[in-house]
Amino acid sequence: MQEKGNLSINSENLFPIIKKWLYSDQDIFIRELVSNAVDAISKLKKLVSMGEAQVAEGENYAVQVTIDAEGKTITISDNGIGMTDEEVRKYINQIAFSGAAEFLEKYKDASEDPIIGHFGLGFYSAFMVAQLVEIHTLSYQEGAAPVLWNSDGTSTYEMTAGTRTARGTDIILHVNEDGEKYLNTYELRSILTKYCSFMPVEIFLSNPAEEAKAEESEAKDPVAVNDVHPLWTKNPKDCTDEEYKEFYHKVFMDYKEPLFWIHLNMDYPFHLQGILYFPKLGNEFESAEGQVKLYCNQVFVADNVKEVIPEFLLLLKGVIDCPDIPLNVSRSFLQNDGYVRKISDYITRKVADKLKSLFTSQREDYEKYWSDIHPFIKYGCLRNDKFLERVNGCIIYKSAVSEKFVTLDEYLEAAKETHENKVFYTTDARQQAQYIQALAGQNMDVVVLDTTIDSPFISQVESKKENVKFFRVDANLSEALKDETFAEDAEQSEKAAKLFQTALNNDKLKVRLESLKDAKVSAMIELSEESRRMQDMMRMYGAMGMGMMPFEADETLVLNAANPIIKKVLATEDAARANTIAVQLYDLARLSSRPLEAGELTAFIERTQNLMCELL
Repeated sequence: MQEKGNLSINSENLFPIIKKWLYSDQDIFIRELVSNAVDAISKLKKLVSMGEAQVAEGENYAVQVTIDAEGKTITISDNGIGMTDEEVRKYINQIAFSGAAEFLEKYKDASEDPIIGHFGLGFYSAFMVAQLVEIHTLSYQEGAAPVLWNSDGTSTYEMTAGTRTARGTDIILHVNEDGEKYLNTYELRSILTKYCSFMPVEIFLSNPAEEAKAEESEAKDPVAVNDVHPLWTKNPKDCTDEEYKEFYHKVFMDYKEPLFWIHLNMDYPFHLQGILYFPKLGNEFESAEGQVKLYCNQVFVADNVKEVIPEFLLLLKGVIDCPDIPLNVSRSFLQNDGYVRKISDYITRKVADKLKSLFTSQREDYEKYWSDIHPFIKYGCLRNDKFLERVNGCIIYKSAVSEKFVTLDEYLEAAKETHENKVFYTTDARQQAQYIQALAGQNMDVVVLDTTIDSPFISQVESKKENVKFFRVDANLSEALKDETFAEDAEQSEKAAKLFQTALNNDKLKVRLESLKDAKVSAMIELSEESRRMQDMMRMYGAMGMGMMPFEADETLVLNAANPIIKKVLATEDAARANTIAVQLYDLARLSSRPLEAGELTAFIERTQNLMCELL
């Protein structure tokens, strides 16, 4: 038998298109060819299970990848179903016709075993790295003759009688100059590990020339590059904590322990398995690098596929295996499909359910995790309304006073008598300690909101929770801190304002005289919550290089009329002395709210030293 002809191509100039289309992921050819080999074995196993094919008892199924650096070839061999000459004509010559698709249709109800290869053009990715491709194949069918097919990547091929004696297929790639890097064992093993680590048939890599050089004492039994039974394919009841942790360390190369995990297992209306891990994120989520690997029947597709994995879940690490995802021919991109949205919604729901379960039944552990998981949860609430609805009741806040955790409803219930529907918070418990202490002295709680995500998050809470408002501790002086019997003296207030405006050379400074219950507090800075949030937003945009105009803070200096220092400075006749003390009091008040600038801090230290010298 000898046959030459033109490939039946459904698009003009298909080879150049394939090369250009897949060029950025040139090493994907390994995934495609090995997947096809695994698929051929899966087909045979299915036929054997149905009694339509026979194999030798105890025969091991495997895919062998062999490097011949001297001959510049890479061979992918399988002992699967093989092909007849008619099947070669149909499935290879008529490219864009998927053999696996037809096979699936014929036997779709016969077995639960998955078939990987329904991706049409996968075989032709070989021409990205090869100047000549040979197929040596022999079908499982009784009386079938071996076939040899080859093509140099043009639209022509040659098919003759082959010499293969064992059932299965060899794909031999005669690599071109670009493909020579794949003749390196380390390089090829890395690619196999990336794409084929969990394929359901054992895959072996060999380089006979290198192995021949090794001493006999070093010779070892070949070890498969993949795990054919990854943890996510097992029943969660059969998996131990140690197995989950070991899998996490192995797959994600993360030496830290995951906080907890979710084992996904769904059969209807689509089939999905996987494991999502919650790593330690710390206080900031911007620098977190999650990694959710998407698989299709244990074949790696891509990392962080946003169509399947909701964006906020990409902060997690994990694996998702879904045979139902509608992939295009390269397996790298998703096609639009209702399944994708359903899968995304399912994953979101399972994550939310896990968090609710932890909060309800293991609240002590949940609170331990909170510092690591709260940026993720808040980000998820901002990005996904359905997620917000599900986890809203298990968002907790840490008290800066008691260091205990409370939900928003618990906080609001406790605050009914003193500051109904107001939530006081701190962005820096050490810097704002004076304000926290003042509020705590009146049995008022303060929660800690000290990460970047908190500012947009509390704005969202305010929009969803009617009448509830958040105020930073230095924002609006609570009525509970004031002496209710104090009657403002207009003349004294005007005197105080003029003194501090003159001392600070700032006639726009707002000054207010109040009598606070805590006489030890001399002065406090009150900053409008709206003004401060706008200021924070401007700083954030500025850090992003967006060139926003600076925003003037709406700041008020509150002087405590009950404080002895304030009384004395307002009563003294020594103007120079009063000015010095006024500036010092203002800086002290600012230090309790935010850090001084470098020049201001230097002046403050020098002034403090001078005042201390006068005391000696």
